[in-house]
Amino acid sequence: MAGTGRPGVLIASRSMSHHFFQVNHPLRPLYRTLALLAGLFVLIFGVVGFFATQGTPLFEVGGQQALGLRTNLAFSYASIVAGVVIVLATLLGRNFAHIIYLWVGSVFLLAGTAMMLLMGKDETNFLNFTMATCVVSYLIGSVLATAGMYVKAKRA
Repeated sequence: MAGTGRPGVLIASRSMSHHFFQVNHPLRPLYRTLALLAGLFVLIFGVVGFFATQGTPLFEVGGQQALGLRTNLAFSYASIVAGVVIVLATLLGRNFAHIIYLWVGSVFLLAGTAMMLLMGKDETNFLNFTMATCVVSYLIGSVLATAGMYVKAKRA
């Protein structure tokens, strides 16, 4: 293979790195819309959760719910921040959104995994997650990560 002198070994060059993500994909508006809807869901969930958990301790583990998912005040604050970041990235656009979607999508996927591991005991389930919350976190993370792979635009 090219570049190493050893058969079967290929080293990717810097010039090939720009081919990793689709540029100016024809479905870019669809992916941006899906990311915006995911961001709006997270933002609305955070706001509803904020009002539903008013007056409770920050990391309360209990039955407070917002949009059918369990929450607490800390999770509501985090959801508001994440929702604002996603919506702003969508409004500001293109390559900035590409980076934000990839990072925030990864955070949602990692958070879903971490909370799935920690939700067995009340002492470790500090964001009041349930399995349904983990699944929703995976769905949002997958939508955002996929959008991040396809919304990159070539500068004119």
